[in-house]
Amino acid sequence: MHTQTKTSPKTCLPAGRPFLKWAGGKGQLINQIKEYLPPEIVAAKRIEKYFEPFVGGGAVFFWLSQHYPIKKAYLYDINPEIITAYQTIRDRVRELIKELQQLEEQYFKIRPPRREKFFYDRRTEYNNFISVRIKNHLVRRTALMIFLNKTCFNGLFRVNSQGLFNVPFGRYANPTICDEENLRAVSVALQGAEIEVKDFKHCLKKADANSLVYFDPPYRPISKTANFTAYIKDGFSDKDQKRLKKVCDELSEMGAKVILSNSDPKNVDPEDDFFDELFSQKQYKIRRLDATRMINCNSEKRGMIKEILVRNYPLLKEPK
Repeated sequence: MHTQTKTSPKTCLPAGRPFLKWAGGKGQLINQIKEYLPPEIVAAKRIEKYFEPFVGGGAVFFWLSQHYPIKKAYLYDINPEIITAYQTIRDRVRELIKELQQLEEQYFKIRPPRREKFFYDRRTEYNNFISVRIKNHLVRRTALMIFLNKTCFNGLFRVNSQGLFNVPFGRYANPTICDEENLRAVSVALQGAEIEVKDFKHCLKKADANSLVYFDPPYRPISKTANFTAYIKDGFSDKDQKRLKKVCDELSEMGAKVILSNSDPKNVDPEDDFFDELFSQKQYKIRRLDATRMINCNSEKRGMIKEILVRNYPLLKEPK
């Protein structure tokens, strides 16, 4: 049974937004993605079933839930830490806020030169939870995850081959560690959502012709040295990308609407037609969107790149 978050009838919570900083998050692309929503959903102004099998930061889910009421949401991810965080915010947001407030107070009481040690002590504590797979202490575990995400370098969530969080300390002057208002709004948005640790193909069990499925998988690296797949220890290979495409085919056969995001390999190699060939069938449309690369440690290499958006349905009018 889920614990409902109670709010005063006179209190109007703001719309929820991602509670984690997320490399490759779709917040910056929402204004472009919304131009490609299925016409049926735009006309009905609601969504019967929504699936996001790589929920990550959840930017698309949170935006859609504000503008198109979702009757039933299914949020999956193979990363158990991400799912634990979503479940905790949905079910135990008051306890989580209290834990984060304590971490925030402790952090800001420390002089800046000593905050680095506090960060690494908390990282060790968090990784101890992961390494022994403790099933309890979920509130503390989620609070530590959010704390590390807000105070680590570039706000990344990255794990090593053992599945342990390995992002170094970030030198932010005044990070927002406990955003109580947003956490409460996120909790409200998540009420009634099915949130589970599942492989992306699990959506086939519950999707139907009334479903919208948004896939935002770990991106295919846009260079030989880039690797944006490390939020899960086993990565996401080209074989996985092809397996995902087969799931898109099965969803298409049942009449579900599918949207998929990924990096554009043509950013580096104009001759790389991996996705153009993978989604070459008539039912798929590929558009290239403008995005800003923000996670390169070399600031001179940050800038505009292209990302692809694949869909399996026509629009009444194609955006220019």
